[in-house]
Amino acid sequence: MSSAVSSTPLLVVLSAPSGAGKTTLCDNVRAALPNVRRAVTCTTRKPRDGEQEGADYYFLGEDEFLARVEGGEFLENAVVHGNHYGVFKSELRAKLAEGNDVLLNIDVQGAATIRERAASDPVLSRSLVTVFLRPPSLAELEQRLRGRGTDPEETIARRLAIATEEMNQAGQFDHTLTSVTREADVERMLGIIENARLAKREPIPTHEQT
Repeated sequence: MSSAVSSTPLLVVLSAPSGAGKTTLCDNVRAALPNVRRAVTCTTRKPRDGEQEGADYYFLGEDEFLARVEGGEFLENAVVHGNHYGVFKSELRAKLAEGNDVLLNIDVQGAATIRERAASDPVLSRSLVTVFLRPPSLAELEQRLRGRGTDPEETIARRLAIATEEMNQAGQFDHTLTSVTREADVERMLGIIENARLAKREPIPTHEQT
């Protein structure tokens, strides 16, 4: 008998305060690693310009969302900035079962729920890697939020207050990545993923014919 090596599919959870650039980072990582699949989350908020159903989010009405919560369809769900967000269990498990790495862009609250549930789920526990993307400073984050030109003043103030609370939870993640430039952030994120793949490689028995 000899050993081959099997690579456990990764569930990479990336969280950050709103406006810190996690969506851009996810897009750039997936462009660099085409075999990494994106887990599409659900939300009750309205689509922003250019967002597409099933590609960026699954956009659900509140009644439908709550019915799916009641039906136990979500791995995690939360209310963030007044809107419901959630991740379908089926969305994640199907991709992992196919042997694909999955990159999940999710809020800090949702990441905490997934960490908690992974503790009692062998599949998720083996696959899970959590990363917190920290903005360079709150001043820089405020500048980015204002640069969007989409949020009223009270929304920006609320997002900054929540960002402060979220940044205090960075220590709960496996890795903290302080944003520098898009290129540097991508390079460091690719390094985290590659190191996680190596760490989670497992020997599997194979039989040799004699």
